[in-house]
Amino acid sequence: MRKLPRVLVVEDEPSIAELIAVNLRHNGFAPTVVFDGAAAQREVDAVLPDVILLDWMLPGESGASLARQWRKNERTKTVPILMLTARSDESDKVQGLDAGADDYITKPFSTQELLARIRAVLRRRAPEIVNDSVQVGELALDAGTYRITFRGAELKVGPTEFKLLHYLMKHAERVHTRGTLLDKIWGDHVFIEERTVDVHVKRLRESLGEAAGMVETVRGAGYRLTAMNNTGRTAQMSSSPSA
Repeated sequence: MRKLPRVLVVEDEPSIAELIAVNLRHNGFAPTVVFDGAAAQREVDAVLPDVILLDWMLPGESGASLARQWRKNERTKTVPILMLTARSDESDKVQGLDAGADDYITKPFSTQELLARIRAVLRRRAPEIVNDSVQVGELALDAGTYRITFRGAELKVGPTEFKLLHYLMKHAERVHTRGTLLDKIWGDHVFIEERTVDVHVKRLRESLGEAAGMVETVRGAGYRLTAMNNTGRTAQMSSSPSA
């Protein structure tokens, strides 16, 4: 029997929480509903969900604060988080994304929009396996084994950042607009805004550590990945299929 994706719904308004849960059950998901941050943490500690729907305004600890904690924890850092909120200003959206959310849904929202966003983040959590490897300078990525190393040390990145880095490395030294990256990494997920790319680039740089400087911002254009060594920058890219 196929395992249903587990969705943790953290929403303090019972009527909204129940409506979300009913629609999730009818569309092939297994929802668990909690009403505050403490209960959400207990559920996460007990069984790791496949995706979290997290209300921004909760009694006690806010959703944004919870998202930051989960992103710092090795066990929960890659679980997709969709922020639910009535706050629609761009600054609020950016704040939610910076806190660790993968997507941002403004209330009121349609059931179809919610389901589309959940399916999209789940697709990004399980990126398509392409059996190839690519190296740029001292940074190496093996898609078949899902490993990234820099100067021999393994790096840990989230699923969306993995896909983003893979694409940038496969097309090193080229400048990619935010729109291009949205098309290549997020596909036909039309709800995603271009600012989301900036947030994931920021996360990617944080994960890359000493290699962060390889991901360059080209003002007014987009982003570029370039090789780096101790004496300067040089492009040394190789790509080969895995055996």
